[in-house]
Amino acid sequence: MFDNRYDNDPIARMKPRRGPVERAEVELTKGLVVEHSLTEFCGAVVDARDGVLKLEDFDGAVRGFPLSDAFLVDGKPVKFVPPKKSQARRRTASGSFAAPLERARVAMPSRIFVEGKHDAELVEQVWGDDLRIEGIVVELLDGADHLEQVLAEFKPGPGRRAGVLLDHLVTGSKETRIAEAIAREPHGEHVRIVGHPYIDIWEAVKPERLGLTVWPKIPRGIDWKTGICRALGWPSEDLADTAEAWQRIRGRVRNFRDLEPQLVGRVEELIDFVSVGH
Repeated sequence: MFDNRYDNDPIARMKPRRGPVERAEVELTKGLVVEHSLTEFCGAVVDARDGVLKLEDFDGAVRGFPLSDAFLVDGKPVKFVPPKKSQARRRTASGSFAAPLERARVAMPSRIFVEGKHDAELVEQVWGDDLRIEGIVVELLDGADHLEQVLAEFKPGPGRRAGVLLDHLVTGSKETRIAEAIAREPHGEHVRIVGHPYIDIWEAVKPERLGLTVWPKIPRGIDWKTGICRALGWPSEDLADTAEAWQRIRGRVRNFRDLEPQLVGRVEELIDFVSVGH
């Protein structure tokens, strides 16, 4: 009769298990308590560079070990991975911090009006992210001459503000006279009209972005945009040439720093004005 007590080989059971050891990934951060598998030295991470991990034990003793050695955390084998870098907050072209997309609002009743297509394209390019977050819609006037009619149809009032950006808003200009007349209207307190001193929005782009010191001076009697194209040696025969010139200019604008402060400040003012109360 055989004795079952001797059927199992205890020495065989002590043989190491074959196959790779599963190691959990752990971010190697300062202060993490780690045990060196071979020496059983245990301590907090104080440094890790040039392939060496330094641990400090409870008594203040510091020892260095090759990062290629085996380590334990909470008694379990681990594989160290670099800590995740915190993602820097993206800035918009206007210089403000970008907000999460889910914060974008439904369009508010208030509006910003600009003179023409080129104005609208530049405002969208630089301030588009801000406008979408605030729910601000930009609409075209097709010229300052249409402003009074547009505002009459829009009907500004409490909670329904109108911000207006005009070109060439300087003393004695047609645009200034229009703005002063509207300010005297009953709805004037709900309208903010601002502008820049330039004949056209093109000139609000810093000339340095086009390799110029200053924008060319165009004599009276010559269409300004046509004159600019000719002065810069660009085609200027028709509207398609003008459109191509604008795309070339706008393509040099990376963010608000490429625009003159006289424009940047006025657009920011309008955004603040129409955002109040929403």
